[in-house]
Amino acid sequence: MSTRVFSLLTSAGVIATAIAVLIVPRLEDVPQDETVQPVASVNTVQPDKADGLRRSAVLAIRSDGHYWARTLVNRKASVDFMVDTGASTVAITQDDARKMGLRPDDLTYDARIRTAGGETFGAYVTIESMKIGTVEVKDVQGIVMKEELTQSLLGMSFLRELYSYEFRGDRMIIRQ
Repeated sequence: MSTRVFSLLTSAGVIATAIAVLIVPRLEDVPQDETVQPVASVNTVQPDKADGLRRSAVLAIRSDGHYWARTLVNRKASVDFMVDTGASTVAITQDDARKMGLRPDDLTYDARIRTAGGETFGAYVTIESMKIGTVEVKDVQGIVMKEELTQSLLGMSFLRELYSYEFRGDRMIIRQ
C-alpha cells in the first residue's frame, strides 16, 4: 500500500512541476491591466496595448449607478449620453437634438416606440458622427423622442459598431 501512495504522490509532484514550468511563465507574460487607470473624468482615453492600434475610451460610472459618455456629436455639440445596452438605438432628447443641429419641430414623429413606460413616438435620424475620446462612429442611426426624455441614451446602434465593449467594476471600456 505504501508503494501505491508513493506512486500517487510522485505522479502528483510531476503534474505540479509540469504546471509550474509550462503555465506559470505564460501567466507572467500576460500584461497587467496598465491600460485602464482610475477614471477621474467622464471619458479617459488610454491606448490599448493588447489590441495594438485599436482606439479605446474608458467611461466612468456615476453615483446614479449608470455609465456615462461625454460625446462630441457631428463635430460640434458636446452631449452626455447614458449608456443603455437595452436600447436598440441611440435615443435623443429634444434639447440635445437642437444642440446637434437638428430641428425637432420640423421632424416627423411617425416611429412607434415601445418603452418600459409604454408606447411613444419618435423621429428617425442619422447622426453624422459620434466621438467619445478617440473612438468615432459615423452614420449612426438614432431617434429623436417626441416625449421629453430626461437624458439621451447611447444604445446599440452605436455600441454594435464597436470592436468590443466590456465592464470592469466601475469602468466601461469601449474599443474600435
